[in-house]
Amino acid sequence: MLLLTKSVLSLMVGFVLAIICGLILIPMLKKLRVSQTLSIYMEEAHRKKVGTPTMGGLIFIIPTLFSIVILHILGKVEVTTNLLMVLFVMIGYATIGFIDDYLIIKQHNNKGLTEVQKIILQVIIAIIFFFVFLKNGGETSLIISTLGINIPMGWLYGVFILFLLVGASNAVNITDGLDGLAGGLSAIAFIAFGLISLRTGYEDMGIFCFILAGCLAGFLVFNVNPAKVFMGDTGSLALGATLAAIAILTRREITLIIVCGVFIIETLSVILQIIWLYLFKKKLFLMTPLHHHFEKLGWKERDIVKMFWVIGFILCMGGIFFGVWL
Repeated sequence: MLLLTKSVLSLMVGFVLAIICGLILIPMLKKLRVSQTLSIYMEEAHRKKVGTPTMGGLIFIIPTLFSIVILHILGKVEVTTNLLMVLFVMIGYATIGFIDDYLIIKQHNNKGLTEVQKIILQVIIAIIFFFVFLKNGGETSLIISTLGINIPMGWLYGVFILFLLVGASNAVNITDGLDGLAGGLSAIAFIAFGLISLRTGYEDMGIFCFILAGCLAGFLVFNVNPAKVFMGDTGSLALGATLAAIAILTRREITLIIVCGVFIIETLSVILQIIWLYLFKKKLFLMTPLHHHFEKLGWKERDIVKMFWVIGFILCMGGIFFGVWL
């Protein structure tokens, strides 16, 4: 019961602080004209979003940090090495996204950091994470406790970690194309990993997940259609990498694939589109990522987001079943 109370308290603190942060930060972003230039290929329905502030990821990143400090002072959260590693990943990838958003705003185009520059920076953070993981006694085996599988990987596990961090980070980034889509899916995913973490004995990870889920819920107050702010790369890069870091530290790497199923499907749609164009010289989808394909079919933005949220919720239930109960 005490753990349940902590979880609810974490959600509540994160939600309230995110609301306060949003009310303060959004007017500041508008005053500073921190808005992203939309792509020339964007749907006509998105043209009205020009001028909407970006860098909204700060609305859930800053309150998450404050929430941890407050709850730690109250003796509700223990600051462990694992928690510090997750915070390092979140702040590191958020910084990469912030730099990218800043350059886009400054140059008044959608270029920002090049793909190579972003990948290099992401890989550096992943390498540092792996080094600390090893120093902290991390096991370099792929463990699937549900199936009784333990595969020793040695240094290849470092490559696996790199793939998870960079892949998950960019998967959420790709999915962030409709109001509330990436934020809602991420909130559901963090609640799922919060439950998995608590059930498998990682209280620090569990409480962190609920804090961030609460902050994301607060962010969604301003981000659902019509969005008053976009999370930008500042938020999307951080969310995916943080999910991957938690999955690695709780030894639920395969569960991540299930929980993040929608993000993976969105990413695969882009990859398949490129392959299809190369092989057959025609498109497989009307537009990618997949959510834009449904827009081209005439679906309303809110209906697409709700459908993806429902699919994400179902997959997260499957992830909890696989990661804990099976």
